[in-house]
Amino acid sequence: MPRLFDSFVMVNWSAASKPATGKDSIWIGALVPDARLRLTFRASNPPTRQAAYEQLKELLTRLTNRGDRVLLGFDFPFGFPNGTSEKLGLKAETPFNAIGDFLNKEMKDKPDNTNNRFALAARMNRLISDGPFPFWGCPKRDELTTLSVKKAREHSPEDMPEFRQTETAMIAKKLGRPQPVWKIAYAGAVGGQTMTGLPYIHKLRDDFADMKLWPFELPLAPLDTETLGNTSIVATEIYPAMIELKVIDTEIRDETIVRIIAEYYADLDEKDRLSPLFAGPEKATNTEKTAISTEEGWILGV
Repeated sequence: MPRLFDSFVMVNWSAASKPATGKDSIWIGALVPDARLRLTFRASNPPTRQAAYEQLKELLTRLTNRGDRVLLGFDFPFGFPNGTSEKLGLKAETPFNAIGDFLNKEMKDKPDNTNNRFALAARMNRLISDGPFPFWGCPKRDELTTLSVKKAREHSPEDMPEFRQTETAMIAKKLGRPQPVWKIAYAGAVGGQTMTGLPYIHKLRDDFADMKLWPFELPLAPLDTETLGNTSIVATEIYPAMIELKVIDTEIRDETIVRIIAEYYADLDEKDRLSPLFAGPEKATNTEKTAISTEEGWILGV
């Protein structure tokens, strides 16, 4: 069978509060066909999220204009644990859209990377618990009565879960040590990446009418050309740490990450093994699948 995708674009995101390049910054890795249709890798290292968005928009426009179908991956959670939207008191067609609309409106992310993620997390905590829970992690200067430097307490059965189903599956399969989306500062703080990243994903979705987000806008089922229809871009959540990473001397680690994960998905696609991954968890109940496809999301390949 022919490959589902022609090009593979992977993004290593960052919630940095000032422009940054090199280690622990944004890297965009593009594995795309050259003039001889051989997949060739190129990476870029934009200093800000606004610059990354502009580069992605230009790259995706160029690829789709020439007829490529693109797998677009971002290394942060696309959703929150089941029940988050309800706890925030948000209303929309789906919890995913409700939180997306909320972040689009409330997340202030300036062109120089300064952003209000700590103040916004404190506000979300106030709406959810009226205390410093469930979001946590910030510099001492940003600590408030509704946001603490360290984790305030453990999650109880009455709370939203600490982890989404996909992270629980990762832990069970020993695919890595995922961090909770509630953690918005310090090493591995994917919460800050989600808060700053989701608005840009929604902007790209507005830019490209033929872009769909999996598993929110495509089914939890093996993917084929019929299901894709005229979809030219499939955006999905990735977790590069679940595969073996060997850094070479000529690359920065984050550059290696986007190259390796792009090559990983391209190789699976070439061997007709990528399609089944879009089915998500094998043994999930209908209720669990509904939570995944309307609020939580799923990491491709877990």
